[in-house]
Amino acid sequence: MGKSTLLHQIVESRHGELIDLDDVATRDAVNADPSLAIDGDRLVCVDEYQKAPVILDAIKAALNQVTHPGRFVLTGSARHDALPPAAQALTGRLATVPVYPLSQGEQAGIREDFLERAIYSPTSVVSRDVSSTTRDEYVERICRGGFPLAIAASSDVARRRWLRDYVALTLERDVRELSNLRQGDKLTALLGRLAGQTAQILNVASAARAVDLEPVTAESYLRLLEKVFLVYRLEAWGKTLISRTVAKPKLHVLDSAVAATLLRLTPAKLATRNATASSEFGHLLETFVVGELRKQASWIDAVTGLGHWRSHDGGEVDLVVETEDGGLVGFEVKAASRASAHDVKGLRELRRAVKDNFIAGYVLYLGERTYSLGEGIHVVAIDRLWTPGT
Repeated sequence: MGKSTLLHQIVESRHGELIDLDDVATRDAVNADPSLAIDGDRLVCVDEYQKAPVILDAIKAALNQVTHPGRFVLTGSARHDALPPAAQALTGRLATVPVYPLSQGEQAGIREDFLERAIYSPTSVVSRDVSSTTRDEYVERICRGGFPLAIAASSDVARRRWLRDYVALTLERDVRELSNLRQGDKLTALLGRLAGQTAQILNVASAARAVDLEPVTAESYLRLLEKVFLVYRLEAWGKTLISRTVAKPKLHVLDSAVAATLLRLTPAKLATRNATASSEFGHLLETFVVGELRKQASWIDAVTGLGHWRSHDGGEVDLVVETEDGGLVGFEVKAASRASAHDVKGLRELRRAVKDNFIAGYVLYLGERTYSLGEGIHVVAIDRLWTPGT
């Protein structure tokens, strides 16, 4: 994610102090006297704060004396609401910022503005530029993912080894720090089964049966996997607004390279193009694209909600982005080089359902050209997501 690098940059630019709770000696000192660790009026940045939650009580006491914001910056490998209630001292006193794996634009040193333009100037994403990105190049991007150390790996083999170690350490360290698991030995198997559902409607009961867990236990383990940022649920959009909407969430693995690693899918396997590989590639591509749009949405203040939409009539939209004024932009991801009439069925059904709230709809596909179909629906090459607007 680059959280530690981000903190070092903040410390250097603001002349603050860094408290690294991954360091055992530092952690022991903070646990012994947390108030002393944050004493003074300088900026204090705390890395992996969940390692010593007692520091939150000391920070709360300091903020009771001086309430101006910006005094403390905290990073953690688990969501704040995952910590025990006693450790949630700063609830209501903090602003949370998700730090996702690096986007494709960040990796290339480009600031993406695709989603911003899709919301505020839909026709501006349609250009005469022809995409030259091949299917194999998309596969490579999916399997590379967004973790800085995985990106920097010396080979595909080294990258997969790092990703496997990352998952194992997260399960063994971060998850077990949050909860005492009665059947922790089945957590890895459950994660593998859930990864097999990436970009699909979530079925916890099916995954539970496959690893011999009770559904209620599997659900509690799934919540833990969400809290350490391995997977997330993309909720059904509009389930209370439109009665004909399927209300079940979709599941996504947060990073596409982690998904590929859990499914033991390599670029070579995905390149075979048989029926099984094509299906798996389609799911990974959707997870990858939804992840990229989710990253862009995180830095647009006007975005207030993300979800998927599926009607009982068979209409489907992989991602719906909602803005603060109620406007909606829909995205459908297709692992094909041509867009058919069937591919826009869900977007047209969504447009009819929400009427004037519909801003635009996009079919994101592997083809070369970007063009409009009329009525606010456009077909766009996937690599336009990280291509700067002109």
